[in-house]
Amino acid sequence: MTSPLMNVYARAPLAFVKGEGPWLYSSEGGEPYLDCVAGVASNALGHCHPALVAALTEQGNKLWHVSNMFQVPGQDALAARLTDASFADTVFFANTGTEAVECAIKVARRYHAARGAPQRQTIIGFHGAFHGRTYAALNAAGNAAHLDGFGEPMAGFVHLSPDDWAALATAIADPATAAVLIEPVQGEGGARAMTRGFLESLRAACTAAGVLLIYDEVQSGMGRTGQLFAHQWFPGTEPDIMAVAKALGSGLPVAACLATTDAASGMQPGGHGSTFGGNPLAMAVAIAAFDEIAKPETLDHARALSDRLRASLETLAAGWPNVIAEVRGKGLLIGLKLVPNNRAFIAAARDQRLLVAGGGDNCVRLLPPLTMSFAEADEVIARLDATCAAMTAAVEVAA
Repeated sequence: MTSPLMNVYARAPLAFVKGEGPWLYSSEGGEPYLDCVAGVASNALGHCHPALVAALTEQGNKLWHVSNMFQVPGQDALAARLTDASFADTVFFANTGTEAVECAIKVARRYHAARGAPQRQTIIGFHGAFHGRTYAALNAAGNAAHLDGFGEPMAGFVHLSPDDWAALATAIADPATAAVLIEPVQGEGGARAMTRGFLESLRAACTAAGVLLIYDEVQSGMGRTGQLFAHQWFPGTEPDIMAVAKALGSGLPVAACLATTDAASGMQPGGHGSTFGGNPLAMAVAIAAFDEIAKPETLDHARALSDRLRASLETLAAGWPNVIAEVRGKGLLIGLKLVPNNRAFIAAARDQRLLVAGGGDNCVRLLPPLTMSFAEADEVIARLDATCAAMTAAVEVAA
């Protein structure tokens, strides 16, 4: 039977009917799956966290949606939490990370236009980046496979390597440049973490050239690396604009574009908008999620969990050099660069009832909830060990 769904996902042959913490239960029954995909880093508090369920239920019984024609008190409450905890002064709410990135690009270009420099439109992006699937976000990342068949590339975007500082410094100094857009930790691109020195140099170069610095923390933000935002590991590297989503709603679609007052000074009524962005239901859940994630004990546990997983993964990689070439990432945005095909590895992990995500550069990503227990983390390692054994046995049989 032909599915009525548009054929854009290579879905695994699994359907889940229940989730609890880091565990997912299949419609086929049997033992649960240990979830290290977490809705692609969205379910930061695991599945069906009681605080989120309570917030959703309470707000769902009162008011779901009005529109941004009216005041939405939850927006003020969540925006205050975000600005108090970050560099930012002002927030725009959307639904998805790619919408937050679109907003960031518009904010940056309008900033220069409002200052009489509309020619400053170029957005500098980076090889290996991923910023979402809307048209400008695709062009900002520049992945040829994602752009194939969708017409000519949009003007106003260039793509460089973070390893080529000379070319990057020249591009930043170009009088047509509006902003630099970068993920402090690349997710889809292979769990590559930018260094302190690189981000410090980038911040200084942007400031000197009057160029805005945009961080895409859609995946790396909201506790994923053990700080509320990944760049906060390196004080002094704060951006002018930042896109946040995924874990902000911890499973419910919520996104935000954060900015300083100066960076957002070109945005006026009518300059941007969203039908559903910041609706009361989303705000209630995101406030509950923020309050749980921002607790010092949550972030402390995330850091300790990361240390435990990384130490175990380094040991695992040493024991299976024919399978794991490198352990990458930061915090609980973990990448394993593989020797065998990463898609085959993902399938083999499913056979061990372990769910992991794919990534660029032949990586798989581990994106466990921040609340995973140490015992559950040890079980992740055990199942990865069994996966490596299965991959090795398959190669030996094939030989």
